[in-house]
Amino acid sequence: MAYAWQWLRSLVFIVQMYLAMLVLGIFFAPLSAYDRKYAFAAVHTYCRYVRWSAAVLTGLRSEIRGEVPQDEVLVASKHQSFFDIILLVSVLPRPKFIMKAELRRAPILGWFAQRIGCVPVNRGKRAAAIRAMKESVAQGRIEPGQLVIYPQGTRVAAGAALPYKVGVGILYEQLGQTCVPAATNVGVFWPRHGIYRKPGLAVVEFLDPVAPGLPASQLMRVLEHRIETASNRLMIEGGFDPAKLPDPAEVPVETAPGEIAR
Repeated sequence: MAYAWQWLRSLVFIVQMYLAMLVLGIFFAPLSAYDRKYAFAAVHTYCRYVRWSAAVLTGLRSEIRGEVPQDEVLVASKHQSFFDIILLVSVLPRPKFIMKAELRRAPILGWFAQRIGCVPVNRGKRAAAIRAMKESVAQGRIEPGQLVIYPQGTRVAAGAALPYKVGVGILYEQLGQTCVPAATNVGVFWPRHGIYRKPGLAVVEFLDPVAPGLPASQLMRVLEHRIETASNRLMIEGGFDPAKLPDPAEVPVETAPGEIAR
């Protein structure tokens, strides 16, 4: 009975979450077309509303830990579900993402993503995706702000181990910017698929920044160790079974395109 009630609460939350996206999208669209600052106001407003409504309707509270980057940096974040995107955008002043190219066609979401400067890449064509990211940097299409990239390239379920891909290392070298790793446990409460949202405390934690200057291969190993270790700690804090978590040392790292090391 308790599960059924929580599932129903989760369904109500999801429905109103997308209705809020529609209402806010319509309201902010004309302003955002005029000036990009309103696009940032729109995404900040929406993400903060989703955090609030998740807590009220499902009991899923959220928290940001660590020092939130304010300058022009590269944010390398663990990605477990849509909710870690919500948490990041709610606090980063000028967030933008390396995103799947197909999201450009998503109603409302795709248009606002492009207005805030997100960079679309074809995820399935790895060499082309890396080339597109490099060209975006070279041609200045990446707007100033906090550029978020997911080192594993996709959502990773709690307890799963996917390789860290070298694209973030290439951007780090080319941009010459500080890289801020970010860990999370949101997948414990908000899965990649499905309706059920588990009550608890979802966390995104900004970790110690990595200054410019490291080789891409070394950065990848640093990111994998810091992000996986901190995410495991947060997932255990959220009630996830430690026995189901991968050892950070066993998560493979791509040190060059197509070259996997452990």
